[in-house]
Amino acid sequence: MDDIVKQAMAKWPNVPDCFGWLGLDARGNWYMRDDRAQAAGAFAGGAKSAKGSLLRHDKLIDFIQRNYGADAQGRWFFQNGPQRVFVELEATPWIWRIQPDLTVLTHTGQSAQVRQCLMDEEGRVYLLTDLGFGLVHTQDVALAADAVQAGLWTLEEMAAPHMPERFGYVISPDLLSKK
Repeated sequence: MDDIVKQAMAKWPNVPDCFGWLGLDARGNWYMRDDRAQAAGAFAGGAKSAKGSLLRHDKLIDFIQRNYGADAQGRWFFQNGPQRVFVELEATPWIWRIQPDLTVLTHTGQSAQVRQCLMDEEGRVYLLTDLGFGLVHTQDVALAADAVQAGLWTLEEMAAPHMPERFGYVISPDLLSKK
């Protein structure tokens, strides 16, 4: 976490949390969700207009990614100064990029060590790593197959609806906050 963020948190400890305004898609892209996007429905599985606006500003994306984390309830957030901006997930909290040498990076650029490889009922591939659970980017599924074929990973099956509870993450923190 950036030092400036830690300082802001100490200076203003009681800033209310923000829900619904930021989304992470299944390809590791960040979306800003204004009132209109939120009114169009859920980020995950909703109308295309529910995604909002794709973030393209590299420095903003880097700032979000450096200050991305999860709370004890499995809700992922971006710590924006003193305010937690909870993230709507299209799929999982991490999107894995597999490198040609079969090493794995998060969508934020961190290196991860694979512990488990899973496939859901639609053929999507997921990895559990030392950093947590996530979806393999669609462009990297062939590399995941190479790792399985080489005996580096053993593929297991699991239904996607069971994954959030099993691996401790929340798709829509906004829904959890309203319980």
